Parts: sequence; C-alpha cells; structure tokens
Amino acid sequence: MIYYFIGIKGSGMSALACVMHDLGYTVMGSDKKDHFFTQDSLDEKGIKIFEFDENNIKENMIIIQGNAFNDDFMEVKKARELGLTIYTYQSMIDELTREKKLIAISGCHGKTTTTTMMKTVFENVGISYLIGDGTGKADNKNEYFALEACEFKRHFLSYNPYYAVITNVELDHTDYYKDLDDVKDAFNSFASKARHYVVACGDDKNVRDLEINKPVLYYGFNDNNDVVAKNIRVNNEETTADVYINNEKYDTYVFPFVGDHLILNALAVISVSYLEKLDKEMVKKQILKIEHAKRRFIETKFMSNILIDDYAHHPTEVKVTIEAAKKKYPDKKVIAIFKAHTKSRVKYFHKEFADALSIADKAYVMPIGEDRIEVGYEDVSHFDIIKDIKNGEEITFETPEKLLQYKDSVLLFMSSKDIYVLEEKYKELANKK
Repeated sequence: MIYYFIGIKGSGMSALACVMHDLGYTVMGSDKKDHFFTQDSLDEKGIKIFEFDENNIKENMIIIQGNAFNDDFMEVKKARELGLTIYTYQSMIDELTREKKLIAISGCHGKTTTTTMMKTVFENVGISYLIGDGTGKADNKNEYFALEACEFKRHFLSYNPYYAVITNVELDHTDYYKDLDDVKDAFNSFASKARHYVVACGDDKNVRDLEINKPVLYYGFNDNNDVVAKNIRVNNEETTADVYINNEKYDTYVFPFVGDHLILNALAVISVSYLEKLDKEMVKKQILKIEHAKRRFIETKFMSNILIDDYAHHPTEVKVTIEAAKKKYPDKKVIAIFKAHTKSRVKYFHKEFADALSIADKAYVMPIGEDRIEVGYEDVSHFDIIKDIKNGEEITFETPEKLLQYKDSVLLFMSSKDIYVLEEKYKELANKK
C-alpha cells in the first residue's frame, strides 16, 4: 500500500512523509514544481514527488490530505471518487503517536525551536520527532516522540500528548480565532488532553490565565515558577545560567546561544527531562549540541556583513529576533527586512509590527505575500506597517540594491516564506560590484 501526500512539500507534510518513510511505509506525493527548502530532505530519502495531477491517484493508495487543500482539489476529488481512505495531516500523526510518550509542543511562538531542542536533548534515550521546519525522523523502537503541535484551527486538539508543552499564548491566526479568549479556550482544551503533565511558561500572563486541570510545571525567569533560570551570564555566543527547581538549585547549564526567548525554550526541555528523570550530566552535554532549527536565526558571514535568516512572522517574534540580534552584535547596525504573508495578520497587528521593526536601526518591508485567498482584506498592504516605522521604507524583489549601502552591519531577513529570494538577489548584486 502506498501512502500518498497531497501537498508533500508543506513544512509539516514533508516532515511527516520522512517519518513514515523511516517507519517502513511506502511514501510518495505531489506538489508544485517550484523548489522549496523542505524538498531537500525528501530528495535525500528518495521519496518521489510528482506535479499535481488527478491521474497520480491510484486505487492502491491511502491519502494524506494537506491542510492547504480542500475537498474540491482535483486530487482529493479523484481519491473520493475511488473511495480511498483519506487522513488529514493531524489524524495521521495521531495514528502514529498514540502508543508513544508524545511530547506535543505548542504555543504561538517558539514551537519549532523548542521541538528542535527537545529532540537534541532526548537523542541518546531514543526519540522520534516531527518539526514544522520540514524535519522528521522516526524509529519504532523509540519511546518518545517530540511533535510541533500547531494551534491553527485547533489542529493540536487532534493529538493525545503525554506532555503538553505551552511556550506562550497570544492572539494570532486572526482569520480563524475570534479574539484572545477564543485562543485561550483552545489552549485550555489542549492542556486538558495531557496524559501526564502540562509544562508551561509561567512568565507569560496569558498562560497563567489558563484554567489548567492537569498537573502543571511552570518554568521561567520569575521566582513564582517551579523551574527558574537565575544568575544569567552572557559571554560572546554562550549563555550560562543556574537552574532552580522547587526553590532548590538543580544545576548550572551552558547554552550555546544568546537570547532570553531561547533560554525559556531550553527551560521547557529541562523541565521535561527533569520529570522524566533523565541523567543530568547527559542532559547538560546534549544541551551543548543544540543547533538552530531551519530558518531560525541562521547566521552567515557575507563580505563585511552578518546575514541572519529567520522565520519570524508575528510581531512578538519580530521583536525578540531583532532584540537578540542587537544583543549579540551591540556594535553593529541591525537592518531589518520583513515580509508578511497574510493580510489578516497585518490588518490586526500593523502597529505592533511597526513598533517591533522600529527597534532596528533601519527597517525595510516587502509587499505582502498571500498564502491563501483572504476575503475582506483587499485594502490591506505593507504600507500599513511602513507608515508607523521610525525609519522604514519599502523594498521589493526588484530593488535589492537598497541593501548594498550597508557595511559591517547585520542584515536580518524575516519571513515565513520566500524572503530568501531577496537575500540571494542582494548577494548576487554585491558579488558583481
């Protein structure tokens, strides 16, 4: 039997395809012809990718239908005509993880990074994982399964986690959630599904407002948490902190990164490892091996500049990413380049985006890239953000030369999708000079 993925290059779908391939299933799928970074892991495993065509669908297939595709899509219609079994992305994951100690990591920010940290720290004890950056790996022998669990359309309620990890709660996906109370309601439901423990960031006011009816371990910097990071010291690209659990010093950790938001993500991982009674020395060694997830603060040196590629696409993420860059490179100008991909998010958060981008020394904003058709947002544009930035202007794929003026600076590219195209165009121009 063939498991056929409709939309196999989607970041979650490609990771799931890799997981199922590792577990011994025959996997293939379809998508657009354009190359996307998630395709690389599929190609490495020899997973076949076809262009969308209803003739791809055969009777010997079980279908995994990507969330971006409705029942009117040609391949889905053909599958229904043939009476094939169809799973959603979420239901397939639930099928695979029910017998595992599922560590489902949710939150409006930090899911991908925290899941990446979790799989690194638990590597030696055996963990499968599925991360929303297109990364997935599995072995049936592994007891643990780390999963990036997205709250969009309440998809994370499809899972049955052993640990429900909540990194933060904030209004997002405004084309689906009515308001912040609606988001909190979804996270309350998610927390209630924890079979063992909820692990949550207690520094987050909205997390504290949740009505959690399961055992919970709070982590953060504030003293009212169960797991607390204190005495934080930053040295170049490392951070050292003492971690206290239940008011007693647990251990001292060296983290191979700088940024308070990353320390919080690491505390979530330490909290789960503590509850699972993992060897402390092993955990400390694995923490030193942590690397950034794909498209999360990925740094490269280019000529005299530092280029940083990051997935930040919500105002809070943009803010903490710029702050992290300024903290790491205090003597350099930080130039922010941002591209939004949903008009609904820009409509609700254009002032917050502007405030976050104003932290940079200079900010450029690209036209909004539309991921999906959004009715009622026709008048929304990137200029809604630009007008409130202290030192901001437009940039497009056709005007990368605007970045050539910067030397010995940090160029910070932020987008959930294709801003790397602008980065490549800038590098091509710079190399010609």
